[in-house]
Amino acid sequence: MGHPRLPNTETAVVAVREVASAYNLEMTVTDDIGADQTSRRASAGAFAVLDTDGSLPHEAFIELGGAPAVTVQVFPEDDAKITVDGVEFEDVPRDSVPAFLRSVYGGIAYVKGRFFPPGQWLVVPLPGDETYKELVPRAMLSPWLARNFRS
Repeated sequence: MGHPRLPNTETAVVAVREVASAYNLEMTVTDDIGADQTSRRASAGAFAVLDTDGSLPHEAFIELGGAPAVTVQVFPEDDAKITVDGVEFEDVPRDSVPAFLRSVYGGIAYVKGRFFPPGQWLVVPLPGDETYKELVPRAMLSPWLARNFRS
């Protein structure tokens, strides 16, 4: 199943705002605009605001209130980094961010543990066959992660 296309950072912020509204979450956004302000920018020269193609890159850092603690960093390169209670999901496609958040706040995401190899993983299934899975360090098992544990 395809996700709605989010062509730029601002549309991703609006989509996250809709998810926050649906789950009654507080949301704060910090915007960095210009190649001299955004992270992961190698295409612009020192003190340049625009990329070499004349575009104005836009990056946003979003904090969502409530449990679990979630932050979303949306990059100009069509991807995002989502952190859920300290567990980082790198390179999530920007179009998948709203579905990812709905899975987390909708109770679909869960923690799975295994004896061999030992470890615990935060699993975030999205509609269709898309699933994200990241290792949860044992010392980082927050109350929300422990509550969503499945064997």
